[in-house]
Amino acid sequence: MAYIVFARKYRPLGFDDMVGQEHVVDTLRRAITNNRVAHAYIFTGTRGVGKTTSARILARALNCEKGPTAEPCGVCEACKNILNGSSFDVMEIDGASNNGVDDIRELRDNIGYSSMTGRYRVIVIDEVHMLTKNAFNALLKTLEEPPKNVIFILATTEPHKIPATIHSRCQRYDFRRVSAERLVEHLAKICGKEGVKFEKSALTLVARQAEGSVRDSLSLLDQVCSFCQDGLSEKEVREVLGLVGTDVYRKLMADIKAKDQAPALESVQKVLFDGYDLHEFVMGLQEHLRNLLFSRIPGALESRGLDIEAGEAKAFADEAKGFAEADLLRMAEIVKKAEQELKWSAYPRFLAEVMVLKLLHLDTSVSIEQLLKFAAGAAPPDIEDVKKKLS
Repeated sequence: MAYIVFARKYRPLGFDDMVGQEHVVDTLRRAITNNRVAHAYIFTGTRGVGKTTSARILARALNCEKGPTAEPCGVCEACKNILNGSSFDVMEIDGASNNGVDDIRELRDNIGYSSMTGRYRVIVIDEVHMLTKNAFNALLKTLEEPPKNVIFILATTEPHKIPATIHSRCQRYDFRRVSAERLVEHLAKICGKEGVKFEKSALTLVARQAEGSVRDSLSLLDQVCSFCQDGLSEKEVREVLGLVGTDVYRKLMADIKAKDQAPALESVQKVLFDGYDLHEFVMGLQEHLRNLLFSRIPGALESRGLDIEAGEAKAFADEAKGFAEADLLRMAEIVKKAEQELKWSAYPRFLAEVMVLKLLHLDTSVSIEQLLKFAAGAAPPDIEDVKKKLS
């Protein structure tokens, strides 16, 4: 049997399988139970968060032989036909390649026929924002006076491109990006089913790279599982995903603290020499500074907002002791600005090197309280730095 990738193998089959979209799932469940299913929906959200999957589950829930039910059986003829894409009552249309007015007119003519086997005809238009203005106008008339038992589900990643006249005739559901913590939990369950050993920090890297997309996280997990034969380790996951190691950032921060210019600039050269992307390097430095900054706040690194193991949290806390909180904030601003400019720079290496030089030449912050204490004759903890600044 051909290998089935994780993104297909673990695609949700029911509302219970959906990850991180409880607000949508609960509303759809109650709408089905109370017989309040609308004739048109807009499902919007970033890629891979479950828009099309939810549309298919809704179609099965409405057409299941035991339904309409919020728990489709998955074994009846209607459910199986929808699952394998052979149902005549569920039509999925790619709005990007069928975006003309003639395509919508043809659709409008076809939906006039009654359902062949199920109770409802469900029309799913993916990437609906790609329709032309005339196509939207042709669709509008159908949404104003929909045929009996026909439901439209318009899926899009760019809802602002859908005309307001279409919006006003649909119920809109916003699918959220799934948090890294929820993705780690989901990936851990899949690793358990697949018998894959893993380090939690490795799954955290995969989840963060997915940027809130469940499908992307499964694709990345599939990729790293192919590479890591003896289990998922953070080091190997960084290697396969092209992520710069934490040791590189720790060395760079140590050089910045010591004001060693040559070794600090060598970090940029090493990143390029090892084949890493400079944008990924700068993004990773942002994350490293974030961890250092939050390590100054008791318990922040161990909270759900930053999923870092206890040993790693202590290492960040020890490293952060060498920098004032105000300095870390200013460094974060410099790195953030460099990350934004890097996208448009014709010479990204020089931009990264200038960023490092700015971090090296950044003066240590001195609070007003420290200056007042020094003026009053008291000796603040960093008296030598204050003397240098006042000299």
